[in-house]
Amino acid sequence: MRMHMLLIFIVVGVVPLSIFSYVILSTYENKAVNNKRLELQGQGNILSNIIFPTGYLTTSEVNATDHSRIDDEVNRLAEIYNGRIIIVNNNLNIVKDTYGFDEGKYLISEEVIRCLNGSKPWFHDRKSNYIKLTYPITNNNTKEIVGAIVMNFSTREIQTVRLSLEQRAVMFALTLAILIIVFAIYFSRKLTKPLTSVVNSIDRLTEGYLEEEVSIKGFYEIEKISDSFNHMISRMQKLESSRQEFVSNVSHELKTPITSIKVLADSLLMQEDTPVELYREFLVDITDEIERENKIINDLLSLVKLDKTAGDMNISSININELLEQILKRLRPIAKNRNIEMIYESFRPVIADIDEVKLSLAISNLIENAIKYNIEDGWIRVSLNADHKYFFIKVSDSGIGIPEDAQDYIFERFYRVDKARSRESGGTGLGLAITKNVIQMHRGAIKVYSKEGEGTTFNVRIPLNYIV
Repeated sequence: MRMHMLLIFIVVGVVPLSIFSYVILSTYENKAVNNKRLELQGQGNILSNIIFPTGYLTTSEVNATDHSRIDDEVNRLAEIYNGRIIIVNNNLNIVKDTYGFDEGKYLISEEVIRCLNGSKPWFHDRKSNYIKLTYPITNNNTKEIVGAIVMNFSTREIQTVRLSLEQRAVMFALTLAILIIVFAIYFSRKLTKPLTSVVNSIDRLTEGYLEEEVSIKGFYEIEKISDSFNHMISRMQKLESSRQEFVSNVSHELKTPITSIKVLADSLLMQEDTPVELYREFLVDITDEIERENKIINDLLSLVKLDKTAGDMNISSININELLEQILKRLRPIAKNRNIEMIYESFRPVIADIDEVKLSLAISNLIENAIKYNIEDGWIRVSLNADHKYFFIKVSDSGIGIPEDAQDYIFERFYRVDKARSRESGGTGLGLAITKNVIQMHRGAIKVYSKEGEGTTFNVRIPLNYIV
């Protein structure tokens, strides 16, 4: 990660600077060359206006004074711009060459011919550092082109300035690159050091040291990672504690009925000529213990089965009203034994795509819990409603309630609020975990609202149409 951050800093810092420097230098060069061209074209226009009226292009017509004046002007201009000027008439005959090499000769070139046809060709040779520009000499009265001025001037001073700017840009880029690298090394080390601490803590966590926490000071995001990691450790500690407690409780719960059955059976075997009534009494006790054992095993098997078949949903269109009535009909006798009133409210007919067996198990768990943890002569209210997208089931009771600090954990596996009361009522801490698992398999949600001594309300929301 540190190397990646270093490369990113270099790319983000140096590459844009290099591109920017190149663009600036190229823009400068193009601008300078273009200004030079426009300046030379202006000088060419001045020469053209001087040359034609004097008859300079036809040596037989020009007087010596005019000829000398134009020669001086052409030589002065060539000297100022440190270049060469050649004047050609329309017969391609060289009338003037500031170098004095080709006067009287003919200049046959593409640029001159194009110029005599009305254009003003020019080009910049970057390799040789010169500009070549051809400017027409025009008869101002007839607009006829009677000759051409060929100007060759050096651009070495432009390249010298560009080279100087380029050297400064390179020095600046190298300095900035060094600063970026130093900053990147420092910053990447500062940023990755806390992450290294997190990695070390994860390794310690993998080795089983759940009691250690991470305390990292630095950037806000790093501190958030530290807080989240500590929160995860805390949850894992609670989960591990619950798991260990569950294993202990289940071992005890499974062992106790077996021990009771063995004691009862041994008692019968040790007695001779035992009365039938005593046999019946002992067998009833044995049956109760077997039923208790069976419930624990069934809860465990239900949870395991849900985990293994989470993707196997037998979805069909079910009348939810009838489903709830069937569940309540089955559980009313249990509630009646404690004189608990069960109220069912249905606000509208509801047809939804669900797995009937799984959802029946989830809702049954909620209502059974409302019965188990209710008060004598209490009440349970079950309501059903729906909108265009979801149906809602609410299970409220007048029971003992759930402590506020336990409400975040009641859906965790193996968690039991009141362990002694749960054992007395046959609870294993799996019912609500099974319920939440089923509801989530239906793409739904469940929330709990409770206050100790006043009762509990579970709100279930499930889509009418099952979404794969």
